[in-house]
Amino acid sequence: MRQQATTIPKGSLVLVTGVNGYIASHVAEQLLEHGYRVRGTVRDPYKAEYMHAVFDEKYGAEAFEVEIVRDMAAEGAFDEVMEGCAGVIHVASDLTLNPDPHHVIPMVVSGVQNTLGAAARNPCVKRFVYTSSSTAATPPVANKAFHVDASTWNDAEVDVAWAPPPYTEERRLAVYAASKTLAEKECWRFVAEEKPAFVLNAVLPNCNIGRILSKAQPASTGGWYKRMWDGDDAETLKLLHQFPPQHYVNVTDTALLHLAALLEEDVVGERLLAFAGPFNFNDTADLLEKIDADAGGGGRRWERIKDAPNDLKTVDTERAQELLRRYGRPGFTGLEASLKEAVES
Repeated sequence: MRQQATTIPKGSLVLVTGVNGYIASHVAEQLLEHGYRVRGTVRDPYKAEYMHAVFDEKYGAEAFEVEIVRDMAAEGAFDEVMEGCAGVIHVASDLTLNPDPHHVIPMVVSGVQNTLGAAARNPCVKRFVYTSSSTAATPPVANKAFHVDASTWNDAEVDVAWAPPPYTEERRLAVYAASKTLAEKECWRFVAEEKPAFVLNAVLPNCNIGRILSKAQPASTGGWYKRMWDGDDAETLKLLHQFPPQHYVNVTDTALLHLAALLEEDVVGERLLAFAGPFNFNDTADLLEKIDADAGGGGRRWERIKDAPNDLKTVDTERAQELLRRYGRPGFTGLEASLKEAVES
């Protein structure tokens, strides 16, 4: 556990929006594990119940609280929940994959604006971390070699997302990517023009895989591989067959990069790239069959994709890996270990 000086003292209260989500729940867990108090937000009371079930017994009810914010795009949505917080990690977003940009992008950008504004009006806030996305840097691109670093932006998908209708299913990923790109750019614009007292950093994770903290969570991409393992969801398998090759990242590594962005004194105005390594469906099937065989099973089989495309890009993750080593990780966790965590959850 990290012992050196940090920007926010242990015991401080940190706001985590969308705390029931896959990434946000792990961010909350790591904050609690490192001695911080967490105030999470959710849209519905039942989500608060299952998150309390995850954390209260181990960390105590006084360390973890949940507030209901039904509409993050509503003006003043985060004003009350921001009170007393020393740090903010804004994870909440729209994950519906709605292909209509008018239903997604304004809401996501407004949510960012509301969170930033509330933080700027609260003199206690010292750090603000935005959970961006790999898609704010680049869309998934198959069989093409190129390089991504902290200066890379995915402006092309913004144009695709806002193109005239019809809004067909093929536009879903572009709309999601545009929402994350424009929301992250709004964060940097706000800091440059409004000059708040807090420091801003962003974390850009690719496909998260790893432990699932609650059976009540859909668990996003981690849940996909759990359902693939369980073999009871034909729709998920179809989705994974269509899922373009890209990079994975272990969800705990993603959470620890959020902590680094929040706590490390030398992390100032940075985009941290959470891309562990490339993979495709066939890689996943190979490793899941190996995990099954190693456990004494050997009965699970998945049909491979013929001539499966590959992710050939390189990503500059030196900074992210250096920060992970500060938190006791060897760098990024491997794909096999990440899949094993997901399927054994």
